[in-house]
Amino acid sequence: MTDILQRKLIIAIDGPAGAGKSTIAARLARKLGYVNLESGAMYRALALKAIDQDASFDDEVALVKLADASRIQLEPTINGNRTLLDGKDVSARIRERDVTEGASRISVHPKVREWMVSHQRAMGAGGGVVMEGRDIGTKVFPDADLKVFLDADPVIREQRRMTQQKISGPVAANVAADLRERDHRDRTRAASPLVAAEDAVVIDSTSMSEDEVLAKVEELARQRHGSGVKD
Repeated sequence: MTDILQRKLIIAIDGPAGAGKSTIAARLARKLGYVNLESGAMYRALALKAIDQDASFDDEVALVKLADASRIQLEPTINGNRTLLDGKDVSARIRERDVTEGASRISVHPKVREWMVSHQRAMGAGGGVVMEGRDIGTKVFPDADLKVFLDADPVIREQRRMTQQKISGPVAANVAADLRERDHRDRTRAASPLVAAEDAVVIDSTSMSEDEVLAKVEELARQRHGSGVKD
């Protein structure tokens, strides 16, 4: 599908936790030769900085100051992004549970989201990017060439998350509870709540395989490239 590289698209993939956004965005970016801008990794990196600096997740002013003093980079590799925080590779650390919970909590702050949006727009301004998150098509890139809202039944999303993290037994109940809490927080927050953009293509992946979802989004990208115009 290298033909679509002639005009570099901005592709936005939004959706709730466990819907498969990160996996699809990473695979699509590799297939197109695009950069995968993982917004969640940026929030996670800031949450990690807050943990390391003993800053409160509830102190919006302190978090913005911390962000201003931080350098967050996403470095593409053949196996996906490396996340660098102040030059240090924190790719593995930011996937741990305390950071995941922290990222969800700091993301509710409007000023933190403003900081993130400004940096994400700068990173993707030239096109040739696949960006996933929860407000990419509605806030970060409202004029994206292609907007996809990837969703799935909550139970299926919980199962996928537990499989991904190789979790079973009593801990599984905690993972399911955390995901439901994140869903509620994402959909009800005052700043950029999780919602599909009006012109987004909604894909319910409940009964679809990863390859089927990827093929669907890839075909949508081909169509957008062929049209030469935004919807």
